[in-house]
Amino acid sequence: MKALDGVRVLDMTHVQSGPTCTQLLAWFGADVIKVERPGSGDATRGQLQDVPNADSLYFTMLNGNKRSITLNTKSDQGKEIFTKLIASCDVLTENFAPGALDRMGFSWERIQEINPRIVYASIKGFGPGAYEDCKVYENVAQCTGGAASTTGFDDGPPVVTGAQIGDSGTGLHLALGIVTALFQRETTGRGQRVVCAMQDGVLNLCRVKLRDQQRLTHGPLKEYPQYPNGVFGTATPRSGNASGGGQPGWIVKCKGWEDDPNAYIYIIAQAAAFEGIARAIGRDDWLNDPEWNTPEARLPKLDQMFSEIEKWTSTKTKAEVMGTLNPLNVPCGPVLSMEELSVDQSLRESGTVVEVDHPERGKYLTVGNPIKLSDSPADVQRAPLLGEHTDEILDQVLGMSPDEVDAAKKSGAV
Repeated sequence: MKALDGVRVLDMTHVQSGPTCTQLLAWFGADVIKVERPGSGDATRGQLQDVPNADSLYFTMLNGNKRSITLNTKSDQGKEIFTKLIASCDVLTENFAPGALDRMGFSWERIQEINPRIVYASIKGFGPGAYEDCKVYENVAQCTGGAASTTGFDDGPPVVTGAQIGDSGTGLHLALGIVTALFQRETTGRGQRVVCAMQDGVLNLCRVKLRDQQRLTHGPLKEYPQYPNGVFGTATPRSGNASGGGQPGWIVKCKGWEDDPNAYIYIIAQAAAFEGIARAIGRDDWLNDPEWNTPEARLPKLDQMFSEIEKWTSTKTKAEVMGTLNPLNVPCGPVLSMEELSVDQSLRESGTVVEVDHPERGKYLTVGNPIKLSDSPADVQRAPLLGEHTDEILDQVLGMSPDEVDAAKKSGAV
């Protein structure tokens, strides 16, 4: 038995933010019915295609373990089928532009009339306010949620991160909202509205920067590289690779960095680890030098400290640095490329990287469930073909006869 066995999700989401959420629910055992436009489906099926005439990795890596039904919700019969699906499901998810479902005739009030127990979950770009009707994509969310303004180096422009914190991050927030609403329904018997705004989701992930914004009013942020020789403005600055937790940290070069763009390692020189670092890099003299042997003394010259550390790391591979520093309990981690992660055997064994076979594109890698439950292990399956389960859903979920299914197809409803 899976954790969400018996939960049926009517998935109207598309592209990345919503599908991230519903794929997670599907991994936990929910029956996720992905509703797609006849003939074309989710736009990402055809975006960034690497294999001709096959669904793209953009689509397949976000829609595993789901069933696909094609449905024309603009037709009268399509709306009738959609209404029946709402009545048969526990959750409805969507990430349309504001008001899209309302214009189709399915307001929250109408959905409650059809199924009072349903959880209606939405992802929007912004919450109520000046921007609520604006369209949002990943990088827009990063910029408006505080990530871009605090990412990068102080002498350069704002930078967006490679991690999809706007889309996938908000999808994770929505999944938590959905299972929380389902849990509350066990007590109240009622469904409820769940809304996650992408701006809100990004800001939640940037909360330490809002922390620093408030600290800044009381003096300089001493763990930032601008201290003590730089200038602080009125807003939380970009801090390069400095640690956000108050412990001195930086990315330093390793052997081979001239040719390998990822021959780097992150090292955190916290107070408890300083002795081990000093001895490892051959700077035992620091340990008895009042200019170096306290965190307060080191703070104004962290750049010098990491420069000395880098002289040592540049003579060793990142694996060799890890091999030396880990036994000394020095927090550190290599900069791993996607190529390295894709062949990491431990990630394969844990189910974090999974090879999946697809009838059109063959075998491909996907990221598996990052959340491991001891009594509900995820079984990662391939993404569905467009409309692959239309007949099955109309029969098994809605109880339509073969003649009714055939009529729906002839009318263009499915």
